[in-house]
Amino acid sequence: MGVIGRREILSTYSVAGILGADLAFDTVPPQGGSSRPNSMEDGQSQPARKGRMPSATDRSQEAADRRRELLAQAGIPTPQLAGEGPNIDPEALAGSIEGFVGYARVPVGVFGPIKVRGDHAQGDFFVPLATTEGSVVMSFQHTANVISRAGGIRAVCTEQNVWRVPVFQFDDLDQAVAFADWARGQRPLIDEAIASTSRYCKLNEMHASILGSEVYLRLGFETGDAGGQNMVTLAADAICTRMIDEMPTKPRGWYVESNASGDKKPTTFALQGARGKRVSADVVIPNRLCKRYFQCEASELLDFLDVVTMGSMQSGTVGVQANYANALAGLFIACGQDVACVTEAAIGVTRGRLTDQGDLYLSATLPNLIVGTVGGGTYLPTQAECLEMLGCRGAGAATKFAEICAAVVLLGEVAVLGAVAGGSFARAHGTLGRPGS
Repeated sequence: MGVIGRREILSTYSVAGILGADLAFDTVPPQGGSSRPNSMEDGQSQPARKGRMPSATDRSQEAADRRRELLAQAGIPTPQLAGEGPNIDPEALAGSIEGFVGYARVPVGVFGPIKVRGDHAQGDFFVPLATTEGSVVMSFQHTANVISRAGGIRAVCTEQNVWRVPVFQFDDLDQAVAFADWARGQRPLIDEAIASTSRYCKLNEMHASILGSEVYLRLGFETGDAGGQNMVTLAADAICTRMIDEMPTKPRGWYVESNASGDKKPTTFALQGARGKRVSADVVIPNRLCKRYFQCEASELLDFLDVVTMGSMQSGTVGVQANYANALAGLFIACGQDVACVTEAAIGVTRGRLTDQGDLYLSATLPNLIVGTVGGGTYLPTQAECLEMLGCRGAGAATKFAEICAAVVLLGEVAVLGAVAGGSFARAHGTLGRPGS
């Protein structure tokens, strides 16, 4: 097996190479659609390659080979996931790891297709999840079949901001107030400082919060297609350094981050706006599908959502949701995201009601989605393949990826609520969630 460097990794796969592929096969055929927008210049669909994915519970080598074969037929090669690609040169991992000894091999399963109707993510997608929790991929596959028959999930990214909150410590309140007033008029200085660190980072907004003799400067940034955690840290540091040089009264101390930005921790801060990308998704599922696939009425599923809400209030969770973390952790590991950000990304609000027709309306809003399609671990071979599977690798794809994440999270909410309300939750974990099951 050969060895490749980072630059070769980045050029191994071409997004354009998979855009024209129809993904017409599935475990249960959806109502039309393909996994990728068709790239033919005449606008006509290419002939679909028919085939049926093996059952998600079939763990045989033959089933794994068949899944890879069908994905490859649809223009989604997976040699790295199959362990057949070249090894990465350890020196190419600079910036990602220190003390390198090897890789933690987490199994990756694929479910789908899931139909997404986003502003940027449009089509039917096969989704990779890296997890060691049995029953997760199977339950997502089951619910993807329901979602496809219901017409898919609508998803929209409505706001983007990545925050850093440096703090300046002064001798007294008067100095703090004077600095806050001065800082609000320093936009040219701030923009110049940011430009010295990145051509992609831009300041969206700034707020000065005074706490006695300290000023907390909330800086909200646009970070392009990167997750942006490192980018905004460097930008905030440059801003603070320039301000120290120019401000009329020097502080007695300052820190580039005050622990007020919500970085990698659940807070209520983002619920009022956005940290990362704020994305909402919704779906309407006919009551007949609830009865067929979950063995419960839509009203029963919503009754359990009410219980989830009351339980969340009693336990003091940030937001109200059944389980965002399974979907996000699986996607983050598979697609090269900063996994520690799941602690903040997995907050949000799930809402539901009955439509006038008695069908299920469900929505999920994620205000804290820190994701990127460049930088971080997105260049790693298996992670690059998983992003390619979604058509989300490289520049210009971060918002699309965020919409897919929100759709998968909402699908996961339907799966959990339906399983518990329908009485299959414990049985599924007992059957699929034990070693050797």
